[in-house]
Amino acid sequence: MSNQTNITEFLLLGFSDVRELQILHFMVFLVIYLAALTENLLIITAIALDHHLHTPMYFFLMCLSILDLGTISVTIPKSMANSLMNTRSISYSGCVTQVFFFVFFAEADFALLTIMACDRYVAICKPLHYETIMNRRLCVQMTASAWISVILYSSLHTGNTFAITFCGGNMVDQFFCEIPQLLKLACSDSYLSEVWVIVFGMCLTLSFFVFIIVTYVQILIKVLRIPSKQGRHKAFSTCLPHFIVISMFLSTAAFAYMKPISSSPSGLDLVVAVLYSVLPPVMNPIIYSIRNKEIKASLRKLTGWKLFNKNKMSEFLL
Repeated sequence: MSNQTNITEFLLLGFSDVRELQILHFMVFLVIYLAALTENLLIITAIALDHHLHTPMYFFLMCLSILDLGTISVTIPKSMANSLMNTRSISYSGCVTQVFFFVFFAEADFALLTIMACDRYVAICKPLHYETIMNRRLCVQMTASAWISVILYSSLHTGNTFAITFCGGNMVDQFFCEIPQLLKLACSDSYLSEVWVIVFGMCLTLSFFVFIIVTYVQILIKVLRIPSKQGRHKAFSTCLPHFIVISMFLSTAAFAYMKPISSSPSGLDLVVAVLYSVLPPVMNPIIYSIRNKEIKASLRKLTGWKLFNKNKMSEFLL
């Protein structure tokens, strides 16, 4: 039996032992990663350089893009490198780093989505007081407070996870160091403290989700009172995609972290991990930003691409 002091590396789940399929996995993940990088960097640059976009909503969108870049950069590059080099190993310190930063970026992402829901509530339900309430100082304070809290939470998660004794070998049944898969390697009962941290985290996340639901219900009630059909459509088209993304992220993450631990790898676990760790950083820029008229105008000035022509972009998104 081996414990954590003897483990110098972990073996991640490979997508295939066939060399051709490993190259295919590398190419697919490379396309996804480059798409996420391009989308998020364009949004960050557009918002940073266009003074018309220096408002609370776009400040939060820029922060979201930064977090999305971090989230996808923690997991995909290592998986691509392993496929390319026909290996599955990740060092012990590399696994610790992956766990810390993935928890940080993922939880900070959700905390920011909660703040953004609050911002949309004030903008739609209290438009006359929006600039007074959502001033620059408050936006920075809320974002900084959320990130500092998540750093502490991520440190607690990481410390608890790697304080356990590993008796089940070093084979991680996931393409990155995912906490539930690491707990499968723990000696009996030595992981209970981390389980309680996960339960606490999920309860906290669920409370944020309930807050988001209540916020969007209030927005919906306000939207239904808008006399203009165009105004109602604009509000619905803004809020509904947000709610769908949040629901998908929370449901897949909850499934991955709260389902009973199984002894054998599952294809469903792999699909769920991709849905909550890879898909949001690619989809968030499209749903939250690129559909936005002001963002499209800024991107058009920044790049000159015909893709962001108003009519063609509308056809592209349909």
